Amino acid sequence: MPTFEYEAMNAEGKAVVDQIDARNTDEAIAKIRQMNLFPTRVTEKRVTGPAARTGGTRRVRKKTFVIGGVRRKQLTLFTRQLSTLTDAGIPVVQSLTILENQMRPSALKNVVGSVTDEVEGGASLSEGMAKFPKAFDELYCNMVKAGETGGMLDIVLQRLAEFMEKAARLKRRVIGALIYPVAVLSIASLIITGLIKWIIPSFIAMFEELEVTLPAPTRLLLAITDFCQNYWYAIPLIPISIVVLYKLIVATRIGRVVADWVKFRIPLFGNIINKAAVARFTRTFGTLIGSGVPILEALNISRDTAGNKVLANAIQSVHDSVREGDPIAAPLGQSKVCDDIVVNMINVGEETGNLDTMLLKIADTYDQEVDIAVEGLTRLMEPLMVILLGVVIGFVVISLFMPLIKLMGSL
Repeated sequence: MPTFEYEAMNAEGKAVVDQIDARNTDEAIAKIRQMNLFPTRVTEKRVTGPAARTGGTRRVRKKTFVIGGVRRKQLTLFTRQLSTLTDAGIPVVQSLTILENQMRPSALKNVVGSVTDEVEGGASLSEGMAKFPKAFDELYCNMVKAGETGGMLDIVLQRLAEFMEKAARLKRRVIGALIYPVAVLSIASLIITGLIKWIIPSFIAMFEELEVTLPAPTRLLLAITDFCQNYWYAIPLIPISIVVLYKLIVATRIGRVVADWVKFRIPLFGNIINKAAVARFTRTFGTLIGSGVPILEALNISRDTAGNKVLANAIQSVHDSVREGDPIAAPLGQSKVCDDIVVNMINVGEETGNLDTMLLKIADTYDQEVDIAVEGLTRLMEPLMVILLGVVIGFVVISLFMPLIKLMGSL
């Protein structure tokens, strides 16, 4: 039977460090609580040498060569399945083995096999996962660690799966909203390319033969055509240069702050970006607190996973204030990143002791508002794209026919 090392607090608030034999982490936590102790850390004792191997030998897992990393959708499904198996009382090693065996060859299958080896060798599940940061990020590992410590690993994994599913759902909606404008712009580019390559040169030859005086719009169109034909290689360099310049700017600390500040103030899109960032922060923070992660550590993780430097700086201010004993709402309101309603709801959550519930409600509300805003923006962009396409095509047609109309008028 495995031996677990634990740290706990007794009724007098004194720390107790000892060992206990149990079949798994849940049973060890239950035994510790039966001794009127509150466990703060429970880990399986590492065993070295031959005893660390099952039956004297450890099963060698074949790793499949795969291209690419762990897909988010596959990791979400794995998390939910692991939660179900853990809730059924199946030990962690056996659960990992079951999930590994049913997976098709993939990067996640290789990672799960390696994590299983780590757990079999005496590491906790969170320690094993922490060795593979490309698959299990800091948020994931800290939540699993909190679940192990609090004896509610199945619940934490379920919350983590729901968190990942909602984040993926929001990402799909944003990508779906961009499909229409991208399609319209692509079609417009193809039409303009065809006009420049085949139609406009025929008109140029006609104008040169007739020796007609060209109006300003026609001269502009011919200049654009000439540039595109002679310097076509410069066209893809323009967006590439913009992307490279943006990367260089955000590579610096000040540049990243300025770029993220500008994102929050872009017309139409800024409000959506702001609410999506706040929803991500509140959902991450609320999920961590609800899973038993200490508030300062939860703020650190939320800061590192915020995805926006302006919001991250605001969270850091909150962290510093909380460390000094101040509430969360006041410094968050001073940052001006979150709306007053968010600050007020967090303040109510602190006063009532339901901070995690209030944070998740904020996240749900903002997710809905983002969905509505994205849908409204999509509906607005449809006529705008059609108008834009009409203006471009209309400019080309009018510019080509103006000299002909002028010539016919002179006749």
